[in-house]
Amino acid sequence: MKIAIVGYSGSGKSTLAKNLGELYGSPVLYLDRINFEPGWKERDRDEGRRMVEAFMEQDSWIIDGNYSSLLYKRRMEEADRIVFMNFPRLVCFYRAIKRFLTYRGKTRESCADGCAEKFDLAFAKWILWDGRTKEKRENYRKLCETYSDKVTICRTRKDVRTLLEKWNRSS
Repeated sequence: MKIAIVGYSGSGKSTLAKNLGELYGSPVLYLDRINFEPGWKERDRDEGRRMVEAFMEQDSWIIDGNYSSLLYKRRMEEADRIVFMNFPRLVCFYRAIKRFLTYRGKTRESCADGCAEKFDLAFAKWILWDGRTKEKRENYRKLCETYSDKVTICRTRKDVRTLLEKWNRSS
C-alpha cells in the first residue's frame, strides 16, 4: 500500500501517517525530516529529491507532507490512496499551539534531528493565512478532482477515526 498524506499545517498529517504506518506495517517518511537539516536549515533540493526517490522505490510506503519540490506529482500518481487533511484554520492553529506546548524544546519524531519544536509569528501567519492562499486552495481542489478515485478528505477528527476504522477493516 502506498499512501500520500497532504494538507494544512497542524491538521494531523504526521499523526495519521504514524497510525497508518502501524496499521499497514509500512515505512513512513515525514517530509519535514527531508526538507530540513538541524537548526531548521533547508536541505539542498536535489539531495532531498534523491532521498524521497530512494524511499519511493519500496513496495509499500506512507509519505506525510506537501512540499511540491519533493516529487509531489510523482507521489500523487504512485499513491494507491491520498488523504487530504482539510481541517479548519482555527483548529489547525489550536493544534499547533498545543503541539508546541507539548514538545517545546524537543524534536518530534516527524522533524529532522536538531529541529526543536517552535512556534513563532511567521508560523502562526502561515497556518492562518499564507498557507491557505487562493492558489494553495485551488491546488488542493485540483488534486481532489484529478485523483477523485483515490482521495479521501478529512475535515474533522471524526473523519480521521472513520477512515482508520474503515481501512483497518479492509487491511
